[in-house]
Amino acid sequence: MKKVTSMLIGLGFTISSSVSYAQNSPKPIEAFSLNEVRLTRGAFLHAQQKDLDYILSLNADRLLAPYRKEAGLPVKAPAYGNWESSGLDGHIGGHYLSALALMYASTDDKRLKEKLDYCIAELALCQQQNKNGYVGGIPNGKIFWERIGKGDIDGSGFGLNNTWVPLYNIHKLFAGLRDAYLIGGNQKAKEVLIHLTDWFCNLIAPLNDTQIQQMLKTEHGGMNEVLADVYVITQQNKYLDVAERMSHQAILAPLVSHEDKLTGLHANTQIPKVIGFERIAELKNRQDWHSASEYFWQNVTQKRSVAFGGNSYREHFNATNDFKPMLESNQGPETCNSYNMLKLTKALFLHEPKSSYIDFYERTLYNHILSSQHPEHGGLVYFTPIRPQHYRVYSDAQKGFWCCVGSGIENHGKYAELIYAHDDRNIWVNLFMPSQLDWKERGIRFIQKTDFPNQESTVIQLSLKQTQKFKLFLRKPFWLNSEKLLVKVNNQSQYLTVDAQGYVSLEKTWKNGDKIQLALPMQTRLEQLPDGSNWYAFAHGPIILAAATDSLDLKGLVADDSRMGHEAMGKLYPINQAPVLVGSQNAVIASLKPLKNQPLAYKIENPNLFFTQKTSLILKPFYQLHDARYMMYWPLMNANEVSQHQEKLKAEEQADIILRQKTVDWISLGEQQPEADHAFDGKQTRVGGSIGNFWRSTTAWMSYKLNNPDLKSKAIEITILKDSKAHAFEVWLNDTLTQKVETSTENGKSQVFTIDLGENILMQKSIQIKIVATGENGSGAIQSIRLVK
Repeated sequence: MKKVTSMLIGLGFTISSSVSYAQNSPKPIEAFSLNEVRLTRGAFLHAQQKDLDYILSLNADRLLAPYRKEAGLPVKAPAYGNWESSGLDGHIGGHYLSALALMYASTDDKRLKEKLDYCIAELALCQQQNKNGYVGGIPNGKIFWERIGKGDIDGSGFGLNNTWVPLYNIHKLFAGLRDAYLIGGNQKAKEVLIHLTDWFCNLIAPLNDTQIQQMLKTEHGGMNEVLADVYVITQQNKYLDVAERMSHQAILAPLVSHEDKLTGLHANTQIPKVIGFERIAELKNRQDWHSASEYFWQNVTQKRSVAFGGNSYREHFNATNDFKPMLESNQGPETCNSYNMLKLTKALFLHEPKSSYIDFYERTLYNHILSSQHPEHGGLVYFTPIRPQHYRVYSDAQKGFWCCVGSGIENHGKYAELIYAHDDRNIWVNLFMPSQLDWKERGIRFIQKTDFPNQESTVIQLSLKQTQKFKLFLRKPFWLNSEKLLVKVNNQSQYLTVDAQGYVSLEKTWKNGDKIQLALPMQTRLEQLPDGSNWYAFAHGPIILAAATDSLDLKGLVADDSRMGHEAMGKLYPINQAPVLVGSQNAVIASLKPLKNQPLAYKIENPNLFFTQKTSLILKPFYQLHDARYMMYWPLMNANEVSQHQEKLKAEEQADIILRQKTVDWISLGEQQPEADHAFDGKQTRVGGSIGNFWRSTTAWMSYKLNNPDLKSKAIEITILKDSKAHAFEVWLNDTLTQKVETSTENGKSQVFTIDLGENILMQKSIQIKIVATGENGSGAIQSIRLVK
């Protein structure tokens, strides 16, 4: 058994263990800790520095204000706004601890360590004030947790006892404390973490398994994972037992059976659960749980992810055979999803070092994570739409506090986490980044020199204190069209055969000054959407290429502090007016003209492009494309199909265009962000349905706030799904009973009720709508509430 300290170093982060899944499974390898690897140049180093500036610009006392408030201590500075003051108070504070620890390990910047130590001391003070081990920023947290401890659990969708994802929120603190200890080296963080964990374990101890699973229906982050990590830190089995109890069986069971039940589920709610399944599989020797995690990874990466590595639209998993809704939506893949998918990918790779894991990791790192930060002001992205000619929105460091800001400040501080990996004596080279590795225990230094992807090769220079023998594993990426790799060792060429794991190995007695050169020839190709439709993205090696079309009407490009500021709300260009690639794949690729002195930049020219606005467009790496509308996915067809294609898309969009034109505000009931954006509250409510067809019902009441900023609204439309029962409810607007509604029992998909706004309501910029059930069958399944002109 390895020492616990050794197991923790792997978190550099990833906790490794001597426990294997089966007797014949390969021995887990370890990632190097972040303080052993340094970026030396290039786009990732630039992004790291921008993130460092972002982190340092944040006011620790403002982030800590929710914790001091809930502990009954005077706040030292007012809390930040946006999500930090609208129900998810304190969640960024947890991410901030992780970000400080990660960036400190990556840079050794002492300012970060000072801030980290200060935050931990403040949290310890809050914990001491609470007297029971609890510390948190959740509004009215003491009352909330008291209800949970008594088994009073009303969980539906994202709300638990009418509190916005409280378990998700506190998970960020658990993870931040863990990272502060393991990565940041703060011993006090360990004490706070263990006291907090004891409090949580004691809180849920009286609950039976049914109550626990009811609680887990709401988004809860990776609580099972972090509890398992506390077990590794303490070696106390009780924490691992609680970690297993906190694993959501409704998600786990189908995955164990390799059943795909993911369509329509909130994507980022599920991914952290699976990270926890994999952690517990490692520690409890559960091959079935590991197989479940692997199946999930295969399903999401191969069937649900688009070319840049992201997945989901409107935060939910779409159907694997229909990506059309994602193509149409301005809410494309969420950055948090990729943040967590990379965590899962890393865990699976460290169990079995297969190049296919790193292929996905590399794709997502370059094209989603790197592109999610603005290279100048450092703002962070929530949604990355693939809708033709739409755009992304960036955060303002002092105004935007979305979930993707929290994960974002972590993302760009840990780029070096998986460039290299090792076992007791051998080294894996996974990514081609300019970097330096110092394995001090072995007296080995690697200096990787490259300008990849602008350069199609990399060079590794060895600096050794003494001659020693080990294997060097070099990854063969999927985009390299060869069964062998061309490798030069001290300028001597050799073609090496790729093994079953997708690596070539060099074993020799290495000496100081040895040099390894790896050829990485890349080609441009078209990648089709996973559903097989005729939409394609350009890729060159691992790099996704996209084209800017214009920079008009980029509404909210840098978001304000509004609740929905993270969404690109500017004009939606009709999809039938998007550029079309004309011809065969080979013809389109052959038509690309490289631009001089602009690496990875190409011009698409007629006759292989049909675009009414311009005669040509410029492709370049997506991670370099900012502040513009863009094309990432393109329809591909022959010249005779173009007119028919455009007319078909125009007809399909017409009804939607008319609906959008008359809409002032809109709530899709049962979906997490739309409901949170509109201040959902309620009692005795239920949710159901699937993406595009969600609903919420109540047997008591539920309420929302609608936005009428320009005072143009005239009515509210309520869409309710029909069923075999009659339903009745009252509609109250701004505390005034406005209309009574009764539904029929006729067969049909839905029924729309239009409620005219009274004179007083017409002049209100904020309209509260309250649905009060009056019949014995409740309100029925309400699908949407729309404020219309």
